Amino acid sequence: MSALRVLLVEDDVMIGELLADMLQDMGYEVSALESTESGAVSAAARYKPELIIVDAQLGDGSGITAVDTILRTGFVPHLFMSGNIAKVVAQRPDAIVLEKPFQEAALTRAIRRALDAIVA
Repeated sequence: MSALRVLLVEDDVMIGELLADMLQDMGYEVSALESTESGAVSAAARYKPELIIVDAQLGDGSGITAVDTILRTGFVPHLFMSGNIAKVVAQRPDAIVLEKPFQEAALTRAIRRALDAIVA
């Protein structure tokens, strides 16, 4: 069984690299690490991820808008990361949101919830 392909979108380079390492240690394949809305949309088209983990507020664009654009081509399980989850929930009440900072156990739970959305 091959590793689940993950598109990771995080505009803080250090956080992105740490999270990519964490995901790889958890057995996931990080297909791309992007830092902008447009980069996220392009990478999704190129790599066809099976899961998207995206920072809701990017320095260049919006993670929420990036996911909206990506989902126009078909559903992909996704979750948002944010230091301000209330802002994300105000825009997307049903979103799976992981509050920064977080531990691996919280990430695991959020990923499971996102993947369970496929069968729901």
